[in-house]
Amino acid sequence: MTFIRSARPGPLGLACLSALLLAGCATRPQSLYYWGNFPDQQYAYFKGDKGPEDGIQALEKIREEAKARGQRVPPGFQAHLGLLYGQTGRTDLFEQNLQAEQLQFPESSAYVNFLLKKKAKPQSPDHESK
Repeated sequence: MTFIRSARPGPLGLACLSALLLAGCATRPQSLYYWGNFPDQQYAYFKGDKGPEDGIQALEKIREEAKARGQRVPPGFQAHLGLLYGQTGRTDLFEQNLQAEQLQFPESSAYVNFLLKKKAKPQSPDHESK
C-alpha cells in the first residue's frame, strides 16, 4: 500500500511563501490619472459651498500637480474646469478646456460639442431671467 505524503512546507518554503505575499502587498499599481482632490472640489461646487473662482484656483493647482508628477488629469476634469471658466465669462478658456477634454477623451465628443454649441448660441431674454 502506498501512502501519499502530505506536502508541508519546510522553513525555506515558508520563507519563500512569505516573501511572495509581502511582495504582492508592497507594490500598488499606479493610477492612470492624478486626481488630487478633484472629486471633493466638484462636490463642493455642486453643493454650493464654493463658487467658480474658488473651483478654478483649486483645479488649476491640481493640474499643475499632475503635470509635475508626469500624470494626466482624469476624465471630466478639463470639462468641469471649462464650465467654471464659462461661468466667469472667460469663453476662450471655456473653449480651450473643453477642446482639451475632447482631445484627451474622444468619447466625450458628443457632450463637448453640445456644450460648445449651447454656449455659442445667444441666450434669449426669457432664458436669462430663469
